[in-house]
Amino acid sequence: MKKRLVIVLCGVFFLTRCAADGNVEARRAASLRAPAYPLVTIDPYTSAWSAGDQLYDGHVMHWTGTHFPLIGAIRVDGQVYRFMGIEHKHYETVVPTTGQMAWEGAYTFAEPPAGWQQPEFDDSAWKRGPAAFGSSIEGDVKTLWPEPANDIWLRREINLTANDITRRTLYVHYSNDDDVILYLNGVEVANVNGWGFHRVAALPEAAVRALKPGKNILAARCTNTGGLSFIDLGMDAEVPATYHLAQAAQQTVADVQATQTHYTFTCGPVELELTFTAPLLMDNLEYISRPVNYMTYRVTPTDGAAHDVAVYVEAAPTWALDNYQQPSRAEGGRSGGLAWLRTGSESQHILGKRGDDVRIDWGYFYLCGDDTPAFQYYVGDPAGLRAAFAQHTQPAAPAPGAYHHLAVVHALGQLNGATSGKIMLGYDDIFSVQYFGENLRPYWNRSGMETIASQFLKAHQDYDKLLDACNRFDAELMRSATAAGGKKYAELCALAYRQAISAHKLVQAPNGDLLWLSKENGSNGSIGTVDVTYPSAPLFLLYNHELCKGLLNHIFYYSESGRWKKPFPAHDIGSYPIANGMTYGRDMPTEEAGNMLILTAAIAKVEGHAKYAKSHWKTLTKWAEYLLKNGVDPADQLCTDDFAGHLAHNANLSIKAVLGVASYGYLAGALGEKKTAERYMNAAREMAQQWEALANAGDHYKLAFDQPDSWSQKYNLIWDKLLGFDLFPEKITRTELAWYLTHQDRYGLPLDSREHYTKTDWVMWVATLSDDKATFEQLIAPVHDYMNETIKRVPMSDWVNTDRPTHRSHIARSVVGGYFIKLLKEKL
Repeated sequence: MKKRLVIVLCGVFFLTRCAADGNVEARRAASLRAPAYPLVTIDPYTSAWSAGDQLYDGHVMHWTGTHFPLIGAIRVDGQVYRFMGIEHKHYETVVPTTGQMAWEGAYTFAEPPAGWQQPEFDDSAWKRGPAAFGSSIEGDVKTLWPEPANDIWLRREINLTANDITRRTLYVHYSNDDDVILYLNGVEVANVNGWGFHRVAALPEAAVRALKPGKNILAARCTNTGGLSFIDLGMDAEVPATYHLAQAAQQTVADVQATQTHYTFTCGPVELELTFTAPLLMDNLEYISRPVNYMTYRVTPTDGAAHDVAVYVEAAPTWALDNYQQPSRAEGGRSGGLAWLRTGSESQHILGKRGDDVRIDWGYFYLCGDDTPAFQYYVGDPAGLRAAFAQHTQPAAPAPGAYHHLAVVHALGQLNGATSGKIMLGYDDIFSVQYFGENLRPYWNRSGMETIASQFLKAHQDYDKLLDACNRFDAELMRSATAAGGKKYAELCALAYRQAISAHKLVQAPNGDLLWLSKENGSNGSIGTVDVTYPSAPLFLLYNHELCKGLLNHIFYYSESGRWKKPFPAHDIGSYPIANGMTYGRDMPTEEAGNMLILTAAIAKVEGHAKYAKSHWKTLTKWAEYLLKNGVDPADQLCTDDFAGHLAHNANLSIKAVLGVASYGYLAGALGEKKTAERYMNAAREMAQQWEALANAGDHYKLAFDQPDSWSQKYNLIWDKLLGFDLFPEKITRTELAWYLTHQDRYGLPLDSREHYTKTDWVMWVATLSDDKATFEQLIAPVHDYMNETIKRVPMSDWVNTDRPTHRSHIARSVVGGYFIKLLKEKL
């Protein structure tokens, strides 16, 4: 048996599968160039991606865009090749942002006259307020940027010394949600579309020339394109650094499978195969919950000669910080034949932050491997750690109080043939969510008797069987998805798999309920959102319907506890990770009632009985009655596509109401309540007939009943097929599919007639309406093209433009679990 090494860094996992005979098991490689490659996928916080074609082209990133520096290098006969990440620049603060020091700015929501960004502009008529500026007073936001103001114009007076200007390279340090244009003394510094936090922008020459000792003006115009808003400004200076890992390896393979991402590199006279593995196998909740991934590497000489080889992996403390400016501490230890390093914030304010673009800053990120002489574990200054590896020396002892990185070195020694190793990466969040006032531990430690050390030991012991299981699962998913929908469909499913799962956190409620709580990544940060559950559910109905119950349990509890008193379900139960009650400001009555009823019926369909529904019958009855009275012609309200705004007489939303009523009738029948079943099924049939009369526009069906020239995707129709209701005549599906095929854009079928954008999950649903594989492939191929060609290198977005390869918002969300609806149809 060859040696293996597992490296676990703050949720990043590298895994290369080595069989006992030293051969890498064969797999079907994906041809898709991913918009971003999943590396570490534990939960919404411990989530790391490579946003480039080569793993060594840039920093490893959190899905929010914040750098999660993770560097990998290999030393071959004294020559060092960097295969992962980049040596980051070092910065020190010149002008603090809000998180470091309070500051006040002049601002306005009304468009000012030309020249507002110039130093001499008179802003005395503007309002003044403390930073930061945003859509809700929480966290760093101190001044409200309210709706319906789309834009804010902001000026901040700063003071610079002559030394600041002459001896250092300066950057504007900024956080923005959404689009922003930055100026320094009237000179444009950056013009950025899309939100991001703790970014830096180098000053162009014109801005450098405009600097002066004393008063300078930082100015910004920030535009909210939808959802949350935020702006904060400061300045940093680059600290000169020496780079020790400058030589990059040559990447030859990048391949995303469902549970693993595989890379291959040429490193001089050896080949390096690198695999990141997240064993997210849904038939075992312990594996889903275990906060450990693997990084496996396999090194093979290619010239027939022996070579001295060592592997280096380094992680920054930002894996366990909300922003890099927070003080951190690092240390090491050993247990059960394993050694580990960990890093975390000094403050350890558990569950102290909530929201969307927020990273965890409590608990600890770990790198873990064998406790043997071949492995060396270091904490220290990153430049010193890299220099010591490159020069094959020992690094200096870490200075107290510094910004320490973690580093693991595995000396593989003289290699005559293929040799493998592994490192484990993990995260102990201590407490995961607050649930109606009670802090809950992660599912893996629901008893309070487990430790992160026990989880690493179990992961180490399970390594061989889990790698085998992941290889088998990946191969079977590619086979079954290709058979169902073609190779492009299979590649999209493989890319979606880890994203969909890791956008959740698994915990156990005080009453024993399983809670599979989503975070609404890249949209508003809500926790347990029902209309995020709805599109993601096919994945969990396919592989473990108990997780689908976990998507619904908290909403049932919210109503049944008396905390939520309305006759329809709540939209959410808070802002992640604080789940104390709905925080989204607007109801979605028909949407959420239909979602809960349809998914409860889907669970019964998969289980073959309605026991789950019976335990919530009173609540389901209330929601069904609401839809019966209000659903066939919905009033002016939001649906799940809330970015499109309120819409009355929404035809697709009406379909959901019809199917929600039918779902209740179906469940009543399964429980032996014949009269109730007949009443609701008959009502659903009558509603479907009304719908056809209201929506029919001849060669298609309308977006809204009162808009004859409109059209939309009728993605909710898919449940009529999956649940076997047959309420809507087949001619409706045929008519809609024919319309869709003639109205596609370059990158997909628009959501409706209003805009050239779409939801990629809904495209999969309308494509699944077709029983013809060729039609299905024709509809989903543009989505594959988008993912393959998008110029915005982020984890999969579900809200994308259809006329150009860019997204609107919504990244790394669980809704891509909806891609699996084609496979669910095959199962049902």
